Amino acid sequence: MSLFNTDGLNMISHHAAIIYAMVLSAAADGELANEEINTIKTIINGLPIFKEFDSSKFNEIAGTCTDLLTEDDGLDAAVEIIRQSLPTPLCATAYALACDVVAVNGIATQEELRFLEMLRHEIDVDRLTAAAIERGSAARYTRHQEVTND
Repeated sequence: MSLFNTDGLNMISHHAAIIYAMVLSAAADGELANEEINTIKTIINGLPIFKEFDSSKFNEIAGTCTDLLTEDDGLDAAVEIIRQSLPTPLCATAYALACDVVAVNGIATQEELRFLEMLRHEIDVDRLTAAAIERGSAARYTRHQEVTND
């Protein structure tokens, strides 16, 4: 299975497009934390959308994605590749998984939130759907802290 489709456009497989969304969300704050990379790998190994995906391709796809970020307008180019490559029914899935990666460390930075907003607009996830997805991600990755009354 080739990373790039062969129709001459700058398209990638739907698996790679979802991985791009997750990697870009993890990198939005300027670093790729191990916790975020491990979450992406867990998602790839556990969700039905990746059932037919060869997980040994992850490093190649993630590397290609992060390499784009070193180019002028690389973020815009990467998001455009995602937009062109994702079938409409998988846009909300890609957004949800990007939100999960942002939520995993318990703190969403302004850069991460800006990236998610950019992604949402580019892949046409409506505001209500996005709000529900965001709330679900926050609920899944919330951390409970005991309040003590001393």
